[in-house]
Amino acid sequence: MLDSVLRPLIDPPLNRAARLIARSGVSANALTIAGAAVGIGAAAAIASQRYGLGLALVVLNRLLDGLDGPLARLRGSTDFGGYLDIVCDFIFYAAIPLGFGLAEPANRLPALVLLASFLGAGTSFLAYAIIAAKRGMETRAQGDKSFFFAGGLAEGTETIVAFVLACLWPGHFAVIAYTYAAICALTVLGRIASARRRF
Repeated sequence: MLDSVLRPLIDPPLNRAARLIARSGVSANALTIAGAAVGIGAAAAIASQRYGLGLALVVLNRLLDGLDGPLARLRGSTDFGGYLDIVCDFIFYAAIPLGFGLAEPANRLPALVLLASFLGAGTSFLAYAIIAAKRGMETRAQGDKSFFFAGGLAEGTETIVAFVLACLWPGHFAVIAYTYAAICALTVLGRIASARRRF
């Protein structure tokens, strides 16, 4: 929901930073893979209850994820780069709830519920993109992407807000997880309704 609102604010500094990185010879795919490694490190830190470090690594993961797209566009984006980006995003989105589930036995059920809601949201997102591509549909609401991004209540920004809140207040993980899982469920229902109208 907030991705398209924040895009005009975050794109200019990310584009400037990408131009600097481009001079170093670092590839967009290298940034994507580094971001995934950092995300897994964030989950490991959270699992060991080092929530401050986990928070810092979550933020670094998102920074790297924000930079790989502009860098790819400067150098010439590829289908493989777009594929790698979304795969690494989903690895990150799964790893963080897993980290919280491993940190405390009481977190296991809410972490599983959150992961299940992410599976539903991810499936509704990717299935929508497949049909949209088949129909030649395009959107730039979330920026210049490799494929169609179906919006919803739960998008990248909202997910990061939930992760940040959980790192800041790990004792409230269950409430945060159940609340965000409900938002993801509403997102799935919204995408199904949109698909019914448009497909």
